[in-house]
Amino acid sequence: MALKIKISETKIVLQNLLICTLIFYAVLYLAYIICFITLRLDSFDELGPFDFKTSPSWSNKKYLANVISLESTFLVCSILFVLVVEEWIWDYGTTVTVIHITVASLVNMEFPVTAHWWTAIGIGLISMICGGQILAYQLYKNNFIYPDLDDF
Repeated sequence: MALKIKISETKIVLQNLLICTLIFYAVLYLAYIICFITLRLDSFDELGPFDFKTSPSWSNKKYLANVISLESTFLVCSILFVLVVEEWIWDYGTTVTVIHITVASLVNMEFPVTAHWWTAIGIGLISMICGGQILAYQLYKNNFIYPDLDDF
């Protein structure tokens, strides 16, 4: 059985992935700027959205800005990704999250091992997938693609 992939399909997938990645980082920075203003942080850190080294404390404003901006980004992107890719929210959301983990590792020059950061990523990804897939189903249920399980 040969794998058949059309160039046009691959191009569309890569184009959608680029759009979703750009949306993710635009929303992430916008949320971080809003948190910066709202929490009245002392200085703006342009690499703040990639920071996983800040010690977790609810009294630490920088930590709060990172967590709030990350979680709100996942929630907002679940809605925006539906408008771009219609029903493959879980796939694009997971891929964009892997890209974010890779970029955060490259920015900090080390792989994140802090449990609080992984917990925030996991909760955000699950909320993006669940919320996005439910919204996609509600919006596009008349033309939703159901897998044909008879071929397996």
